Amino acid sequence: MKPISVSPTAVNPIDLSAAASALPAPWASHLLGQVGTAAVKVLRMDGRPLPVESHVDPEVLLVLDGRLELLLDGAEVTVGPGELLRIPARAAHAVRPGSRGTLLIVEVPEEG
Repeated sequence: MKPISVSPTAVNPIDLSAAASALPAPWASHLLGQVGTAAVKVLRMDGRPLPVESHVDPEVLLVLDGRLELLLDGAEVTVGPGELLRIPARAAHAVRPGSRGTLLIVEVPEEG
């Protein structure tokens, strides 16, 4: 799937559910485009858990539909449809079983 340009002059809306449904595999994010230095991605969740990971930069997770079950720095967190969660840089997080639906991810490099 080719990245879709996201710019202030874009005139065509992006159907995020359709973009996630078109992905070849769940849990494989797809870059929709860049907004400044932020990478905007979409992915499809399928209920499987994922191991603990952390990232150098913070990220924002927006559940479009379904629910995201996380273990974030040892605490269980549920993010429902229309809810947004900011994951701080270097925070250990794992996807718990039962996470299903469409997830929008915005990765924001920290200024340094």
